Amino acid sequence: MPDPMYRQIAEDLRQKIESGELGHGTQLPTELELREQYDASRNTVRDAVKLLITRGLVETRAGQGTFVVEQIDPFVIIVKPETGFGLGESAGYASDVTAGSRRPRVSMPRVEVQQATGVIASELLLADGSVVVSRHQQRFIDDTPWSLQTSFYPMSLVEQGATHILQAVDMPNGVVSYLAEVLGVKQVGWRDKITVRTPDANETGFFKIPEDGRIPVFETFRTSFDESGTPLRVTITVYPADRNQFVVSFGDVPASASA
Repeated sequence: MPDPMYRQIAEDLRQKIESGELGHGTQLPTELELREQYDASRNTVRDAVKLLITRGLVETRAGQGTFVVEQIDPFVIIVKPETGFGLGESAGYASDVTAGSRRPRVSMPRVEVQQATGVIASELLLADGSVVVSRHQQRFIDDTPWSLQTSFYPMSLVEQGATHILQAVDMPNGVVSYLAEVLGVKQVGWRDKITVRTPDANETGFFKIPEDGRIPVFETFRTSFDESGTPLRVTITVYPADRNQFVVSFGDVPASASA
């Protein structure tokens, strides 16, 4: 007994995707074109596309149509004592990505002065409504959106003389190194919290992932401390699960076995 028509259509489209006839990132024919091509009803075509979506082969984009999903080469993040989860600031990020024969790129930071509330205020040991500086950056690997990172710093650091935090320029050696150089305030440790959740609308748009939550995101929430135990910054980094892998090694593990 032959498969239902919608499965036959889905299978034919799958073969075209895997053969490269329908390349990754290209738009599928419109619903009307598929109906004419396969001499099928609207519901049959829609069921075929739904099956391809379920299999992770295509995705719909609001107001644009249905597209073959991009083929992404995941980046393996080696979790090391000196960096923890994530690649830290710009210098460490660029170094580790380049070492993996990949191309790193970071957007210019978006800097905002805002009031800290909720968990940000709590982690920085500030009263709700205290003024903080946020620095938000987008990170790419091989021109693929890879992560979003936002760091929050108490305004007191600016008042002490670290005024460059307010400038919308990338700091190649990182803000932490800048604070140590200008203020003598050194980061001596941090606490990482890692959660997995569904992406929000901003994240699905930036990472170009489905809005139905099929691809979750990792969120690392890092609170850093200075030598006196005072919170120095809070950094939130978001990584989509389809392009990031974390590897944790302990003890005497050969380098060849780390990835």
